[in-house]
Amino acid sequence: MLAILWQVNEMTNLRAGIIGLGMMGSNHARILLNLEGVELVGVADSHREFNKTSHNYKTLNRISDLIDLDLDYCIISAPTIFHEEIALELIRNGIHFLIEKPIASNLASAKKIREAAEIGKVMGAVGHIERFNSALIEARKRIAAGELGTIYQVATRRQGPFPDRISDVGVIKDLATHDIDLTSWLTQKKYLQVSANAAFRTGRHYEDLISVTGLLEESIVVNHIVNWLSPLKERKVIITGEKGTFVVDTLSADLTYYENGKTHILQNEIAHFRGVTQGEIKILAFEKPEPLLVEHQNFRDSVLGKPSNNVSLQDGVMTLQIAEAIIESYSSKSVIQL
Repeated sequence: MLAILWQVNEMTNLRAGIIGLGMMGSNHARILLNLEGVELVGVADSHREFNKTSHNYKTLNRISDLIDLDLDYCIISAPTIFHEEIALELIRNGIHFLIEKPIASNLASAKKIREAAEIGKVMGAVGHIERFNSALIEARKRIAAGELGTIYQVATRRQGPFPDRISDVGVIKDLATHDIDLTSWLTQKKYLQVSANAAFRTGRHYEDLISVTGLLEESIVVNHIVNWLSPLKERKVIITGEKGTFVVDTLSADLTYYENGKTHILQNEIAHFRGVTQGEIKILAFEKPEPLLVEHQNFRDSVLGKPSNNVSLQDGVMTLQIAEAIIESYSSKSVIQL
């Protein structure tokens, strides 16, 4: 039934809105202003004084006024502490929504959003944008095709300067949630356990640096290094398998394949394991559309009832559950089983 209703909307542009016009909200607006089949009709931000704008969308301070614009869907890019309240209000009004990660400030709130959307038959997705990075998409495709063979390890490094936009969560929920989600998505394996150490260096209530060791299904070892204390901005994902290693730079969307060397081993040398050798290095070529654009195209298509790839609310809940296990680990100085 929902698919039929959405197909009626396809005859005209979908009407979209944005709640929260900070850095990410402004980026969402930039995309929506040029997204085929969609009209950005209004934005709402209760903490912003809007100047006159040449755009054709309305600038509002109240969410209720935005809802009155007869939206088909809405982007939630307000601070995380407001996600539950805003999402539930949209669901009550039958408005589909794309919510920035993390899905909520805590697991209980995340589950409320997921369950309310299911009951209200409202389409919801979470903005884990790395899934739409072309280099990670290419890596996932090649991993699924067996190009690395058995996966041994996934290591991520996500570090850079402190983001002034963040005030309500620490580095785990703001940044590490990217790496948690993309690791499960790349490998198609679940986390079994996590162990973490954290540091607090800026005088805030929340952690500024985290080092995580984890274990996925099939004994895949995971390492995450995440901080916002470094002048070096780095976004790296390294996937090591029996046939070689993929190195992904998500800032440049580059994917490099380091192949294991092929050597001829004599029979009497087999008993002496020498490890792998370095073989051919290949910089792989593919199209590199902007991840945020691809994310929006997929969510638009899902609202229209077309085939699409979104990060489900359930995926958002699972990622937040692992993030909270990491917090529990460093707080209790213990290994947390999932």
